[in-house]
Amino acid sequence: MNNKPSGIDRRDFFRHSVGVGAGAFALGHLPDGIADPPKSPAGTPFIITSHSNETGQEAMRQAWEILDRGGSALDAVERGANVIEVDPEDTSVGYGGLPNEYGVVQLDASIMDGKTYNAGSVASLENIMTPASVARLVMERTDHVMLIGKGALDFAKSFGFEEVDLMTEKSRDVWLRWREEHSDRDDYGPPDHLLPPAGTGMGSSWEEKVDFHYGTTNVLAVDSNGDVSGITTTSGLSWKINGRVGDSPIIGAGLYVDNDTGAAGATGRGEDVIKCCASFYIVMRMSQGRSPQQACEDACELIVHKYRNVNPNYFPSEKFVAINKDGEYGAASMGNTRGRPKMTVRHAQALEIYEGTTQHTG
Repeated sequence: MNNKPSGIDRRDFFRHSVGVGAGAFALGHLPDGIADPPKSPAGTPFIITSHSNETGQEAMRQAWEILDRGGSALDAVERGANVIEVDPEDTSVGYGGLPNEYGVVQLDASIMDGKTYNAGSVASLENIMTPASVARLVMERTDHVMLIGKGALDFAKSFGFEEVDLMTEKSRDVWLRWREEHSDRDDYGPPDHLLPPAGTGMGSSWEEKVDFHYGTTNVLAVDSNGDVSGITTTSGLSWKINGRVGDSPIIGAGLYVDNDTGAAGATGRGEDVIKCCASFYIVMRMSQGRSPQQACEDACELIVHKYRNVNPNYFPSEKFVAINKDGEYGAASMGNTRGRPKMTVRHAQALEIYEGTTQHTG
C-alpha cells in the first residue's frame, strides 16, 4: 500500500478501503478464563493484530482477503499494518502518530519472513506514512537488516515513496498542549497573569494533563502453506528525545518469527523489551512446548523477575502477542494497563476479539 495524500479523514479512510464490509463477519468475545490455549478452529491460515479497535478489525478483514485467496502471510501482514498506519485517528503509528519532543514524527518498523529467514527494519524514519512497507523493501532489496534516519528516508524516496506531513490536526494539538504543560520553567503557555487560580476547575486546556503515550501495532500471520510472517510498526514513545529508537525495529525485541514455531511481537515501553529480547524469548519458549499464551506470560514474568531485586513494586507496561503454527494464539500484559490486553483474530470461521491475561498488577 502506497502513501495516502495528507488531509484524509477517518470516514474517507474506511470508505476507500478495499471491499468494505467487515460487518459481515461474526464479531464476538471469547470467554473469560483461559483453560485451554485458544486456537483457530480451522488451524491455518489465520492472522492477528494487537489492535482491537475499528481500524484493527478493518485491517484484519483486508489482510484475510489475501490469506483466503491462498496469498502469502508476508503480503497479508503488510496489508494489515498499512491499514493501521494510514488511519489519521490512530496516534500510535504512521500518519497521525504522536511526535518527539521537537514536534517531529519519527517512525520505526520491522518485518520478518519466516519462509526465507529474512528481516528488514527502519528507524527514525520521517515523512513516510507506511514504514512497514519500507522495511519490507530493506528486507527484499538490500542485504542489510536496518536503515535509519535520513538514510532510510532517502531509500524510501528512491523507491517512489512520497514525503508527506505526518502530523494531523489532532496530533499537533496534543503535542502543542504537552509543550505548554510539561514544564513551568519555560515560556510556553499562557502568560502568568492569565492562568486561572489553581484548583478552580475552569477546564482550561493547559490544566489537562497530557501523559506519555506508548503506541505500537503488531500483525502476525500463518498462511495456507504454513509459512509465518510478522510486522511491528510504531511512532514510538510520544515526546521522546530526538532520535530515540525503541524495540519495534529491532529483530528479536519488538518482533521475531521462526517458521518452525511461530511469531511474537511486543508493545509498550521498548527499553524493557530490548533488554530481554522479549519476542525472541517468547518464540523460543514456544519451541520448547509452551503455548503462545503461556509464552507471553513467561515474558512478563521474566521482566518482573529482573526488576524484583531492584524495585519489587515496579511493573512495566509491556504487552505481548504471539501465534504458533498449530493455530494457537495468546496475549499478556503487566502493570496497571487499561484492563486485559485485547487483540483482533481472523481465521476461516470468524473475526474475534480475544482477551489475554494481565500479570503482576500490584
